Amino acid sequence: MASFVALAFWVTARMWRNPGDGIRDNPTDMAQFEWMMAHGARVVTEFAYPFSSDRMNVPESVNLMANTSVLSVSLPMTPITLLFGTRTAFLLFLTLGMIATATAWYFVLSRVLVGARGPAWLGATFCAYAPAVVSHANAHPNIVSQYVVPLIIWRTVRLAGPGRWPRNGVLLALVIVWQAFLNLEILLMTAIGLGVVILALVIGRPELRGRARPFLAGLGVALVIAGVLLAYPLYVQFFGPGAYRGLPWLIRGYSTDLASFFAYSRESLAGDARGATGLAKNPTEENAFFGWPLVILVAALVWWLRRNAVVIGLAVLGLLFAVLSLGREIRFERRGTGVPGPWAVLEDLPVLHSVVPTRWALAITPIIGLLLAYGTERVRELAAALPRWRSQIRFGTVTVLAMALVPLLPTPLPTKRLEPTPEFVTSGAWRPYLAGGRSVVTLPLPDTDYTEPLRWSAQTRLAMPIARGYFLGPDTRPGMDRVALFTAPPRPTSSFFASIRRTGEVPTVTPQVRRNAIEDLRYWRAGVVILDPHEQADALRAGMTALTGIQPTHTGGVWLWDVRPLTD
Repeated sequence: MASFVALAFWVTARMWRNPGDGIRDNPTDMAQFEWMMAHGARVVTEFAYPFSSDRMNVPESVNLMANTSVLSVSLPMTPITLLFGTRTAFLLFLTLGMIATATAWYFVLSRVLVGARGPAWLGATFCAYAPAVVSHANAHPNIVSQYVVPLIIWRTVRLAGPGRWPRNGVLLALVIVWQAFLNLEILLMTAIGLGVVILALVIGRPELRGRARPFLAGLGVALVIAGVLLAYPLYVQFFGPGAYRGLPWLIRGYSTDLASFFAYSRESLAGDARGATGLAKNPTEENAFFGWPLVILVAALVWWLRRNAVVIGLAVLGLLFAVLSLGREIRFERRGTGVPGPWAVLEDLPVLHSVVPTRWALAITPIIGLLLAYGTERVRELAAALPRWRSQIRFGTVTVLAMALVPLLPTPLPTKRLEPTPEFVTSGAWRPYLAGGRSVVTLPLPDTDYTEPLRWSAQTRLAMPIARGYFLGPDTRPGMDRVALFTAPPRPTSSFFASIRRTGEVPTVTPQVRRNAIEDLRYWRAGVVILDPHEQADALRAGMTALTGIQPTHTGGVWLWDVRPLTD
């Protein structure tokens, strides 16, 4: 436990040491998760509807079941969010997620699967702090927090035990529901993984078939209860307001470069940004990066333990996930090979069209953790059976493990100073402008590149609703078939300011452009428009003044346009 805590605080040390710092390589997702923590607190304190929210993307709502709402964490962490703020809640979520993941894996490995402390510790440490997991610690705490996965495995194994199948089924259902409100993508991978390993056990160990009756009975109970509890939330996710039909084509093209399996992550001791750049789409999606020594070690372990049905099942599963992660076209050394991957025929299927293909490689991490645990346990048994060679066996084992794993040790996450929240927001000076259900329009308008307004809204406990935002929602433009978009569909005024951000130049303002702006401000129910210090602040200020004819005032650290006379 002490080692798990030390590693977690080592990875997040810079943010704990500097309260004003945030994730350098993914500040946008950090702001989104802060907003989600505030939403969970609002559900508890104001009894708000949990599965969608109208506090972002005014006047529409955001389907939070179709986004990373993490209700299984944000709800119980409400006291932390209220007492210490959303940044602390996010950071605690991230840090405790790694600790809890390692602890849960250690419990299941030491008590259920392996039965020895040393191998269990090794496997658990890898599962929680492998390069792929540390990569997702760049503001993906819901993916880092995989502590429910070993619990699902534990309760699934228990289904085959004699008697008490109703109780076992209920407990499995509860952990499935828990994971569903943490990350459905991980739940899908866990279900597939368990199915493959169970099939391998049925084939490789015929004596287990006698336990099929209690296993199937308990599984049936689990599926029925989980189905009942999740029926309405899943209906909202796939068919409710704000539901979408699959990820954008660009995101569905996020695949794993074949060379990345043998490279080192930028967050690893042996890695660097130069060597990792281009092998993954961004620093948060380095889902493989095991290095040559570990790949060779894993292959050797599989061959050595090939008579173990579980090991064979894990090997087949790891190969399956690796192949799926290659995406629709296999890439090697940052270049397309022209060779189609199996994912090309699967990516348009229901549910699968919402999976980012490279994340199948993420599921290989716990597989390797399990193989390391099984392998070191077999070495321990071998050393006990050969006492004369015990010291040599131990020395050789430690040497091989050090060569494979020391280069993968994590380094602290890089951070950067967050821009302070304007006094206009922290003082509550915005409140008079929002009477009657109005919203705040920010310049720039929030999207995938600018999410500071989400952080501001979160710090007000979502009392300050904002126009547009950073979320997954349907593209409702003609011909787009409601495919997901990483913000609201563009409007004339949002496109106007996007052009200013991109070029630094104010487009020509015609009477039609002004009419469009007033129409959009009315659509957003705008009460006030604010502009914080920004790279293109002068051009943005000039553009809004030209659109509205209103001269802004500088107050509370922002430029402010009172647009209520235009939107009444």
